[in-house]
Amino acid sequence: MKRLKWFLLGGVGLLGLLAVWGLIEPHVLNLEEETAIIPNLPKAWEGQKIGQLSDLQIGMWAGNPNTARRGVETLIETQPAAVLISGDFIYHADPNPTPEIEEAVSIVKPLVEAGIPTYAVLGNHDYGMSSKTAQPGTKLASRLQIELESAGIVVLENESTKMRLPNSSAPLYLAAVDSSWANQDDVNTALKGIPTHSPTIALMHNPDTFELFPANSAPLAVAGHTHGGQMRIPGLPQWSWLRFVQKDKVYADGWAKGYGQPGNKLYVNTGIGMSIIPVRIFCPPEVTIFTLQSS
Repeated sequence: MKRLKWFLLGGVGLLGLLAVWGLIEPHVLNLEEETAIIPNLPKAWEGQKIGQLSDLQIGMWAGNPNTARRGVETLIETQPAAVLISGDFIYHADPNPTPEIEEAVSIVKPLVEAGIPTYAVLGNHDYGMSSKTAQPGTKLASRLQIELESAGIVVLENESTKMRLPNSSAPLYLAAVDSSWANQDDVNTALKGIPTHSPTIALMHNPDTFELFPANSAPLAVAGHTHGGQMRIPGLPQWSWLRFVQKDKVYADGWAKGYGQPGNKLYVNTGIGMSIIPVRIFCPPEVTIFTLQSS
């Protein structure tokens, strides 16, 4: 009986420590540095850095907007050639989305003010969707897009653009896809106009969209949405809380191995903010820096 008592007490104590840490970890920012191979990469782009920020979730109760601000500061210090933001700027839009939109824009605007070209797509929460069955709030999404573009953020909707360096005309293409949950994702339209074999990066919110890219069209693709599972077993990122509550084909974080078409490679950022409960356990907020290399 004594052993059982101490075992139960120990279990309660461990759960208590995890709960406390779960409230602390959302404010611990992780800088993840990765190498990305892009075939036919122009010489001028060799060794250049691309930053990724995702899932600010501004408006989440007991959220962590200051972590998002520190993420932006980290990117500014790094001075990448471009920053890609993979959606979910806001979390709750009711009853009045103005404060959330204004705060989200104020967080990312310093990237543009620092002279860093910044590109973005919208996520499901930017359409007011906390579930797949919710009605997409296209007016909300349009309002957020207008405010972001007014701040200098390039918001892309199923389209491509040429990213360029100040000292070179050689382009690196960016193919960006809109929200999957809002049924606004159109990969073929996003890729239209990109010449075959051109160096390309793909940007999306939901990792499920990655499966739609044809072979060799997305040698580097970046997404968010999953929050890394938010609570997970250390060393086993695929065994997370998200695995048991999401019906998506979820890849919680990092490089998604064995997923998508040949020649394509997806990286899933764990994001900054949270969903449902303001807790992260063994899954800290993340800013990602990719160093580009040719094949």
